[in-house]
Amino acid sequence: MAFTQKVISMYKDATVAEINEVMEKAWKAFHLYRKLSIRQRAALMRAIATGLDQSPDALIQTAMQETNLPEARLRNEKARTVFQLNSYADACERGEWLEARIDTANPDRNPPKPDIRKMLVPLGPVVVFGASNFPFAYSTAGGDTACALAAGCPVIVKAHPAHPDTSEIVAGIIHEAVKQQQLPEAIFAHVHGASFEVGKALVTHPYTKAVGFTGSYLGGKALFDWANQRKEPIPVFAEMGSINPVWLLPGKLQQSATDIAKMYAGSITLGVGQFCTNPGLIIGVEGEPLQQFITALGNEIRQIAPGTMLHPGIAKAYEEKKSTALGQQEVSTVAKSATAPAANQGVPVIASATGKAFLNNPVLHQEVFGPYSLVIRCADAAEMLQVAEKIEGQLTATLMATEQDMLDNDDLVEAVKNICGRFILNSVPTGVEVCLAMQHGGPFPASTDGRFTSVGADGIKRFARPVSFQGWPDSLLPAELKNGNPLGIWRTVNNEVTKNTL
Repeated sequence: MAFTQKVISMYKDATVAEINEVMEKAWKAFHLYRKLSIRQRAALMRAIATGLDQSPDALIQTAMQETNLPEARLRNEKARTVFQLNSYADACERGEWLEARIDTANPDRNPPKPDIRKMLVPLGPVVVFGASNFPFAYSTAGGDTACALAAGCPVIVKAHPAHPDTSEIVAGIIHEAVKQQQLPEAIFAHVHGASFEVGKALVTHPYTKAVGFTGSYLGGKALFDWANQRKEPIPVFAEMGSINPVWLLPGKLQQSATDIAKMYAGSITLGVGQFCTNPGLIIGVEGEPLQQFITALGNEIRQIAPGTMLHPGIAKAYEEKKSTALGQQEVSTVAKSATAPAANQGVPVIASATGKAFLNNPVLHQEVFGPYSLVIRCADAAEMLQVAEKIEGQLTATLMATEQDMLDNDDLVEAVKNICGRFILNSVPTGVEVCLAMQHGGPFPASTDGRFTSVGADGIKRFARPVSFQGWPDSLLPAELKNGNPLGIWRTVNNEVTKNTL
């Protein structure tokens, strides 16, 4: 792609005919791509990473113009995306995600035991919806795309309409990498569409076999419903809304109320609150330590200036949802930024309500996407437990607690663990490490399938399914299951994890 030319920022929605053509080509490419070795897939992913890493500054400048995100943030996010691609390529090549299982035959058993071997195989073409708040890491060459390519699935990305030029440039990098690796062009496709009709046509197309999405609850749920209304339902791996509750336990609060307040002021307002892991709910027991925390948090928030949000639509939605929350009879405003906002800026705000109000008002459970958090003042530990039992599924949940707090509140600990994907102790939920142990996903409505993660190489498994091969001769088996283990991967052979040959 010629970066010296300005990418045209006006894109037409893909037509049904264009989507049909894209999906038909992807389906044909799938039958070639799925036969490539895990080493060949990894090579493609590394080529994409190299292309992205070496991209000119025009890419960063374009992303800055489209998203209002600062240069340092975008450079860090691009580096993270490069790391994701290389990390998932390494994992793809290691092959643990394949879950290769071999149970050899025992003809002397009565009845005779057959030779059975199992591994994960790719699902088929995957549609990925770019995210508004991460133009690199969760968009065109982001984690969903990397995981699907690692699994052996062609990818069709629908660019997010809030940063179409950025997406178009990154798509060009991917196309170039596919060409360099001398692979079928239709392994990757890129379409535009601001209307729901484009998304629906992609999800309901018979050649689409899975969907990856990061965004709002309404958007993710619509995709999920369309996918399940098909003649052949398909999985939708949607990461949706989350208020990421934080519990302040009494021992820890007594020790560190002011320090915790400073920590959380930074987390609440990081990136103008535009992270899916933003701590939007803080719960404690009424008393002097909690009041000290609220006062300190309010003082911090007043000093933090508003920031420009990703685009006018998100700024408008933040104002509307914030106004709705603050307009509830039981909610009081604790503090807001002392700096007047400019156009499309999000004003940091802290509000408060009682535990009883939270339990009785579903509006207070809803995410306010932006630099906002609601402090819940519970009457006692029993009410704090009730709040935990009432909260819906979350990406994260956090306990600020001493070891004694944990021992004294075992019921609360278990209740909180039951609603989250990542359980944090004495830290903040913002910041999602890309590593194998990361779980980024949680019980509904945080995501549509809490058994899987969208961050970390375990995310590859979303786009694959198990197949058992029974009674096959070694010459016809996939390389991953052959007696000689030509790929040198870890396999479970007769219940023993090994790299040995048979």
